[in-house]
Formats: sequence, C-alpha cells, structure tokens
Amino acid sequence: MLDRTSRISRRLLAAFALTTALTMPVAALAQGTQGAGQTGAGGAQAPTEEEAERNAENEQSIPGPNPDEQTPADAQLPDEGYEDPDVSIPGGAIVVTGRINRDPTRNSSQVISVLSTEDIARTGEGDIAGALSRVTGLSVQGQGFVYVRGLGDRYSLALLNGLPLPSPQPLSRVVPLDIFPTNVVASSLVQKTYSANFPGEFGGGVINLTTSAVPDESFVTISGGISADTETTFHNGLAYYGSDYDWFGFDDGTRDVPPALQTYFNSGLRLSQVPLDSAQNVDGTPFTQADIAFQLGNPNLVLLQKIGDLPVNFSGGITAGTSFDVFSDGQLGVIATASISNKWRTRDITSQSILADFSLDTDFNDLVTDNRILVNGLLGFGLEFGDSRIRWTNLFIRDTVKQATLSQGEDFQDDDSIQQQQTGWFERQLIDSQLVAELEFGDLGVDLRGGYARTDREAPYEYTFTYVRDNANGPLSDQFINVLDRQTGDASVVFSDLQEELYSAGIDISYPVLDTLTATVGYAYSDTDRYSERREFLFNAPTSFPDGIGLFRPDLLLGDAVIEYYDIGLIESTEANPAFAAALKIHGGYGKINWQILDRVQIDAGVRYEDAKQTVNPVELFADSLTSNASTLLENDYWLPAATVTFEPIDDLQLRASASRTLARPQFRELIFQTYYDPETNRQFNGNPLLIDSELTNYEVRAEYYFGGGDRVSVAGFWKDIENPIEAFSSFSDNAQLTSFANAPSATLKGVEVDAQYTIGLYDVGGFFQTKELALFANYTYTDSAISVSDGDTTLLFPGGATPASNLFNDGVPLTGQSDHLANLQLSLQDTDKLQQLTVLGSYASKRVTSRGTAGLPDIIEDPGFRLDLVARQGFEFRGLNAEFKLEARNILGRRHEEYQTDGTQRAEINTYDVGTTLGASLALTF
Repeated sequence: MLDRTSRISRRLLAAFALTTALTMPVAALAQGTQGAGQTGAGGAQAPTEEEAERNAENEQSIPGPNPDEQTPADAQLPDEGYEDPDVSIPGGAIVVTGRINRDPTRNSSQVISVLSTEDIARTGEGDIAGALSRVTGLSVQGQGFVYVRGLGDRYSLALLNGLPLPSPQPLSRVVPLDIFPTNVVASSLVQKTYSANFPGEFGGGVINLTTSAVPDESFVTISGGISADTETTFHNGLAYYGSDYDWFGFDDGTRDVPPALQTYFNSGLRLSQVPLDSAQNVDGTPFTQADIAFQLGNPNLVLLQKIGDLPVNFSGGITAGTSFDVFSDGQLGVIATASISNKWRTRDITSQSILADFSLDTDFNDLVTDNRILVNGLLGFGLEFGDSRIRWTNLFIRDTVKQATLSQGEDFQDDDSIQQQQTGWFERQLIDSQLVAELEFGDLGVDLRGGYARTDREAPYEYTFTYVRDNANGPLSDQFINVLDRQTGDASVVFSDLQEELYSAGIDISYPVLDTLTATVGYAYSDTDRYSERREFLFNAPTSFPDGIGLFRPDLLLGDAVIEYYDIGLIESTEANPAFAAALKIHGGYGKINWQILDRVQIDAGVRYEDAKQTVNPVELFADSLTSNASTLLENDYWLPAATVTFEPIDDLQLRASASRTLARPQFRELIFQTYYDPETNRQFNGNPLLIDSELTNYEVRAEYYFGGGDRVSVAGFWKDIENPIEAFSSFSDNAQLTSFANAPSATLKGVEVDAQYTIGLYDVGGFFQTKELALFANYTYTDSAISVSDGDTTLLFPGGATPASNLFNDGVPLTGQSDHLANLQLSLQDTDKLQQLTVLGSYASKRVTSRGTAGLPDIIEDPGFRLDLVARQGFEFRGLNAEFKLEARNILGRRHEEYQTDGTQRAEINTYDVGTTLGASLALTF
C-alpha cells in the first residue's frame, strides 16, 4: 500500500506548487478562491471507495449553503477552507499518509503549522515576522526575531526553500524575519518537533519560508499604501540631512570612508604612531591625525535638527508572473517582484539605571526618531514536469535605518546633567541565489539543493556627542559644554562593517523499500564565513581647550578652524580587537524511515550525525601585532536521534508522541569580544569567547481532532531539558547598559499548547450573510521554564575565566525571552464568493526576562501585554481590473512598550516608551 502512498505524497507536493497563491493580495484572491479545489501537474490520485466515503462523512458534518440555491462555480465552499500551500523543505514530502486530504498540518508526520498566502494576507501584516507572531507558541522580540515557545532566537532555525540563510544582524546568526516582506513568500512552515532531515540546531523549531514559483496565470499587480502613527506622524521628530538619496535607503557617497582615514586603515600604523599635525610630522608620514579629523566633521552627518511634522509612511510595489507550457506535461513559470516602504517612528524613552540599593544612578529621557527604508526584489523561475519541479530563486533585500537621538538626564553620582546626541545610518543587505530540484524517477525521489548568500551590514559615521552641565558655581556651570576630554563631554565616531558569506548544498534520496516503509537518506553541507570590523575614534582636545569653545554645537565643535587652532587629535579606542573573522563549517548526514506499522499507526524515526567546526579569531590590522586571546574554537560532533509516532484511533482523532535530541551553538555575535550598539534596544553588547554549545532533550505529546474542512482543535504538552543554555546578562556604567552572554548550568522548560480553528457558515441567516462565514482562529501557550544553579557550579567569562554561576544566575528563574502565557485570537467575517473580509486580531504575551541582572540587581523585565488590531479587505472591479482595498488599524488600545527592573516595591524604567496606534490604507490593482 505504501508504494502507492509514497507516489500520492509526491504528487500532492507537486500539486502544492501549481496552487501557489501569487505574491500580492489581489493575486492571492485570484488563486485562493478560484483554485482551492484544483490539482497541479500530474494531479492527485483518485481516492478509493473507502477514502471517498470517509471524505463524504466529513463533508456532511460541515454547514453549507442551501443545496437548492445556485452556487457560483468559483465559490470557496466551507469544506475548502484553505488553499494548498507551496512548501519546499529538505527531504521532500511532508505528506506521508495515503488518505486524500490536502491539509498538510494533518498529514505531516511531524507537528507543523503552515501559513499559506491567504493566511498571511488575513493578518494584514507587512512582514513575515508579524504574520508568524499569530502562530501558536510563537512571539516576536526586537526587530523580527521569532521566539518559539519562549526559547530565544538562537533556538529558532530559519530556512528559505529548505536552505539556510546568513544574518545581516551583528547580534545574531539567525536572520531577523522582519526583513522579509510578505509579497515574496508563498508559504511559511513552522515545525516544532525535530526530524533528522533538518539541521541539528533545532531547539524550539524550524521556520521554513517558501518563495513563489509557478503562477496559475499571467498577471501584473501594482500596489501602494500609506499609514500614520499617532505617536509619530505629524508630530515633532529628529533628523539630520545625510545624503540626497537617504529616502531611498541608499547613500550617494557622502558616507564613504574619507580618503585620509582610508589611507590610515591601509597603512598598518596605530593611531598613536601618526603625528598630530604637519608641524609634528618629522618622519614624512603621508597623513596626520588632523587630516583625518578634518574629514570627519561633515555637518550633513553631524547636525541634529528638529522636524516639526514627520511625514506619513508610504509603500509601493509591483509583482508580475507568467507561465508557459513546456515539454509534454510541464510548465515553466517566472515571477518577479520589487517593492519599497518608508516608515517613520519616534520613541520618547525613559531610560534609568540603578545601584545595588535600588537608588537611581542615572535618569534619562531619550527622544529617538527612526526612518526605516526597506527595498526588496525577487526573481524566481520554476519548472514543473511530471511529478518533478525545479526552482531557481534570486532574492535581494536592503533594510536601512536612519536614526537620530537626543538624550538628556541626570547623573546622580556626579551631580551632573548630561545632554547627548547620536546620529547613525545602519544598512543591512541580503543577496541570495538558490537552486532547488525535487525530482521523481518512478518510486525514487531525489532532492538537490544548492545556494549562495551574502549579507552585509554597514554602519558608517555613528556619531555621539556628550555635553555636561556640572551644576556648580562656575561661570558656565548652568550651561552644557563639551571640552572633548571624556570627563566634561566627549565626541566619537564609529565605522562598523560586517560581511558574511554562506555556501550551502544538500541531497536527499527517498525510496519505498517495502509497501509500508519508505527510507530517506541525505547529506547537507554549509560553510559560513563572517568578517566583522569596528573602528571607534575619540576626538581628543588638550587641557588648554577653552570651556567657552565647548559651548559650540557639534558641527562647529568639529569645524576645521577649531581642529587646527586647538590641536584636536584622535584616539582609537578599539585598537585591542578591531576586527574578527568567524567561521562555521558543518557536515551533516542522516537516515530516517517512515513506517506505516498498521493502517492507523505510523512512525517517523531517524538519526542525524553532524560534525561542526566553529571558530572566532581576532584579525590583526596593525604591523606591530599584539597577542590577543579573544579566540574561540569549538569542534564537536553529535548523534541526534528523533522519532515521532502518530496514532489515529478514530477517523478524525490523531495522537502524536515525539522525542529527540538537538543542539544550539553560540551565535557569532555572542562569541566576538567586540562592542556593538543595537539601535533598536538603545544598548551595547559585547561577546564572550568562552561560550560552549547547548544540548537539548525534547519530548512532546499531542492530540488533534479534525472536524473537516480545515476545522480542528489540538492540545499538546511539551518538555525540554537544556544543558548549558546561553543567557544574556547586563551591567551598567553611567548611562550605558552593556549586555554580554554566559552559559547557565542547565534549565528545563515545559508547557501546554491549545490551538483551535473553526468556521461557522452563516448561509442560513440569509440576506447579507447568505455568502458569509465566520472563521475563528485561537491559540494559547503556557510555558514554565527554570534555570538550575547549584553550589559549586561555574560559568566561563572572558577574560577572567571560571566564575561562580550564582554571580549571574539565580536558581529557579525563567529563561530569558520566555513568557508564561502567549495567546492569539483571530475572528474573521469573510465572503465565500468574493474578497470581502473583516478580521479582528488580538495577541497577548505575559512578562518575560530580556536580560539577567548582575551584582545582586533584579532581572530586566519586558511586559508586552495585550495588543488589538483590525484589518478589512475588500475586492472589487475597477475598469475591468481586479482590485483590492485594505484598511488596517494596529495597536488600537495604544499598548506601550515597557522594559524595567523592580524589587517588588520600586521600579526603574530601562527602556519604556509609548507606542502609537497605526492607521493604514492600501490599494492593489491586478492586470
């Protein structure tokens, strides 16, 4: 029987490809509503009489329209409540049972959730991270980092078409998913139970994004939208000029490294070896510190300005696709898309730090304005013939943040008032090319994958100017001054550059060795290389520098006349470890079986072997090298078994049990002993070269009941044991919060998930509701985690070495990033004949630790709370064209961002600010 079962599985996956919804909402309508019942190339094998009877019984339990009334041919009936998503993963098929049921959530041998194009469109989110936040047990923290069941982003694996992605984010090796707009993704699969065909770094789950390949019909879609934020739009904000093309997310050359500084970089000299000015240049050095300083004072990059009315956000895009018949039974498809979005955000942040007795050390107000520009393009080719398909995907994403910050506050220890301004430009760019072939040779299935990706992150000209008012009795004690001595004011500029390249390849071969048993073997290779460089320069004035000149605004303070007359020099504070090279090379091989032991009992089991070498080494940039021991070498190999048993006691009830061992390697950023500023959290991070791998043991049991037509309810319990989990901890110095990382001894995590999806037909109500249905999607996750620390446990911190673990971790505290409660609710009133949809979305996440406190201080807590959104979509015809109009309201209740420390009675705000309600409208036309 399973010989036929395997063929059905492969053919169903081939059908997925042809029923892919297009990348824009209108195109999704064209395919999602009209093609819900279509099959793809090759088609699905007709059901047997037994299967047909079972399907008929399921359909009889679903409310539907009056059979006496005519139903449009293209209507989406209640038993067709979902579209077939296009899914591309390592190892090929996710459908493993012989029953004809298109729902991959039910038919997968693992615990998965699949968001199709229409599911993503229903949320109205603009990026994949936002859409995934609606999946059971998933939450999004920071800028696009998806946490699965409260485990940090290091425990989440992100793939594109089954291949790994490099990260453009220095803080993480995991790619932030908010850089993926929804218009380039056909489906998103989340698998929470481990199977051996996936990489071993699988703590909470894998997120696999599949791009569109072959459209059902030729189309061109043009879209545009605007939005406004009640805390930002038409309110005061901050900015600096920058360059002429900043609005587009690209620099016009203004931010290129200046010639004198580039000459210094190429020289191999240390800055202390460079003469201050030409008068001191007795050895004929072709440049001086003054030459460099003159070129670092561009007013367009330094002068902070107030903007009276920040503009509205805008976005626009174009997507086109077509397909051709080739060979006798094949189709060749082409899809291309390009889009841009430009968004503003202002945060009025309360930022405080405390001492051991919980008295305030500093108290600041930070006004931060971000202008974020996201530009992306995709060119994809898909070829389908017989039961095989080939996909070539080329993706470009550029994510730029232009940031301006003005802070003012009190330093209670020195009794000083501080005023600080920062300007920054942060470019993140991803270029990815992948070739994936899923081939069928009779019963033999062969999947081939190969890809090259490169990410770049550049942050040139990160300026910081600090002015101090000493509040004493001197002549300028009531004024903010900056005398460039790092005691009464300072000025610095940072140039950061990160490049990462990733080569990946894999092969998976499957064959039904018995009628009831299919075996799959595979090999995967990945080679990642990262180069990270950070150069910080402090402007240094002599002791004779007048206090009166310190009153100058930043662009005048660094003016040529001041630099030349007062002999302003430079100090490079990053001479010790300015650059690092990191690498991770992984060879992985696996074997697994899918065995239909009985008609209703199935086991999917396998084991993966991974051998990995991870290195981080300082790069010597100077001719007179200094010995640095800030290096990491991790060479480990692992056997990672995994098994899932699925039992169907009755037709609509499915029980699962799974067990596995997986791992989590330290991220590059966590290992590199180099300071990095995160513009999102407004804090600094520094790595720990002494981190080691974490090892996880995972168990899960689940019950799933299917009502038919995509309606279902499931309940699951899970438990994880983590050895050497990596946790973030924070320390404070004046107004600077510095976060680093350490291995805790061990931790456990357990919890319960409940997920429900149900559709209620409103056809019997008649009138307006005759073609309407009410779709309910609800999920809840309870998670409880605890770190275990015993007397005598130690952890490793650089450069000191072994440190008592109790100095950083308290026994029984939860893991960072873990909310005890996560809940999502979607209630959608939708039409079955046309695109007309009104969706209410609610999400809740309880308090979670973002960083461990040190020196006896409490942990830093974030309280996401409850968020309410509303999305309305209406399809209509405009001059013969299909059109969609969308209205959305986000954060309707105005839930603020709260991050704080508390001892139970007192509370210090670490990063707290109001978050506005966002109102948006967009229009898309399909030709």
